[in-house]
Amino acid sequence: MKHFSDLIQRLRARFADQRTYYWVFLGVLLVPNLFLCCTEPIVWPGKVALMLLPGAVWMALLTVAPKPGAPFWCTLPLLVLGAFQLVLLYLFGNSIIAVDMFLNVATTNSGEALELLGKLEPAIVGVLLLYIPALVLATLSIRLPARLSATFRRRNAVRSGILLLVGIGAMVGARLQDPEYRAKLDIWPLNIGYNMGLAVERWQKSDRYPLTSADFCFGAVSERPDSIREVYVLVIGETSRALNWQLYGYPRETNPHLSEQEGLICFRDVLTQANATHKSVPIMLCSASAENYGTLYTRKSILSAFREAGFRTAFFSNQSENHSFIDFFGAEADTTLFLKSAAQARGEAYNPYDDLLLQSVSGLLADTSFRKTFLVLHTYGSHFDYQERYPADSAYFLPASYDDVRPDHREVLLNAYDNSIRATDQLLSDLISYLRALPNTASGLLYASDHGEDLYDDARGLFLHASPRPTYYQLHIPCVLWLSPTYDAEWPESRLAAESHRDKPMTTNVIFHTLLSMGGIETPQRNDSLAVTSPRFTVTPRHYLNDHNKPRTLDRIGLGAEDIAMFRRMGLAFPAERVRDRLSAAGLE
Repeated sequence: MKHFSDLIQRLRARFADQRTYYWVFLGVLLVPNLFLCCTEPIVWPGKVALMLLPGAVWMALLTVAPKPGAPFWCTLPLLVLGAFQLVLLYLFGNSIIAVDMFLNVATTNSGEALELLGKLEPAIVGVLLLYIPALVLATLSIRLPARLSATFRRRNAVRSGILLLVGIGAMVGARLQDPEYRAKLDIWPLNIGYNMGLAVERWQKSDRYPLTSADFCFGAVSERPDSIREVYVLVIGETSRALNWQLYGYPRETNPHLSEQEGLICFRDVLTQANATHKSVPIMLCSASAENYGTLYTRKSILSAFREAGFRTAFFSNQSENHSFIDFFGAEADTTLFLKSAAQARGEAYNPYDDLLLQSVSGLLADTSFRKTFLVLHTYGSHFDYQERYPADSAYFLPASYDDVRPDHREVLLNAYDNSIRATDQLLSDLISYLRALPNTASGLLYASDHGEDLYDDARGLFLHASPRPTYYQLHIPCVLWLSPTYDAEWPESRLAAESHRDKPMTTNVIFHTLLSMGGIETPQRNDSLAVTSPRFTVTPRHYLNDHNKPRTLDRIGLGAEDIAMFRRMGLAFPAERVRDRLSAAGLE
């Protein structure tokens, strides 16, 4: 008991001294930097600079007042970003808060956010235990009568200057070792400020989209007569990865209905060009791609092209409006419906399943007064929380109910995820049945997911998507095409071309051009070398759109040896340069 009493007395004495608070606050401020030193692939001088430069600034900042609690409270915005950073490291295992992550926060509805936050208790509890007590201590520091001595403050100001110089030297050394090293990209929180600025810039540019694209015209016309009724449906999947589709060799029955569909063409080697919905879906819907993404701000979508060509168009979404390009493109249709937003406008709490989209589709297809119809369906697919994407009584893989997200819950998470894919399988099969039943109608359905998902698949322990560095699991997506017998009879060359290209490597920038080719839409924006239904389709190097909206080939986007091994296992094309060395170094050759 005496030892415990002595310990309490020592702690009281320690926390009656402002120097204790000074060092505690300095340590708390450097926690994100310490974690990033362990997670980021930076050359060792860069790691030194990552610690010393911010550390020097914090040391100087904490000396500006005799009570360090006051300047520490002034860093509250930085502490919030630090908490955000640590949660993302828990999720993704590496990388700073990316531009896309800031935009994801801005474009994610509250329901999605709550679904995710409710399952991240360990990370959230961890950051709260770090930052809340620190702020309490800062308040105590302000209230204490004691002050930092002038000598202490002066000495540490000098030390901070010395560390700053050493840090600058380390930064120069890092640049000499790695020509791509940049302080604004590799030193926290400078990189956070830089990315926030880019996010604001992109948001402002997208906000002006209705003005910057107002004068755009496809000059689109249909090359086909009205004597044959035509109906085409694009279904945009959500967070569905090819690895878990039965059609792609997955041992589980996740595609029991599509596996029995006659005439279905499954494209084996399709990669998304972005792993975040707000970027990947626009690439599908317009002629912008990773290679020319800047054109997105001045061009309209596939809906306008079909509309100009005389098609009745409709956009039905099971996702909420979020003031993104998806909303702008959807508004170009003759008929636009966001199921959740419509319900919220009526004051309803509503989380419909994707099969409710069928009601809107059936009503539209029943109207035969239009000879040409084009529909876009944006599903909620397999977006987390997976167990909310289908009725509980339809769960096929069990158990599928979980309360939190942890690696040791992977089997249950996987069950729920696979159940969501079965729900997509049912939706697509029902849509094909609708189209097949249309008399004397040339019809087609094209499905592609916007991106995939990490599901604690390997030793890296990665989960979800939209990580600054993508993985195989986020890149390889399912893409299937169905054409009706009437369509095949009228334009057999489209099926022949698609069948011949089914195993060729491609990315989601083919969706836009394939739809124009399928629908017989002539426009200067159509590029048949990117249309899988055209004999002119050409295989080109594949690019991914990185966080700073730069196109990068697959060997330059930070894929790990585990990812390259999965490319090989799945028989996907991958740039050969340096692959063998990277696999050998990881023991995966």
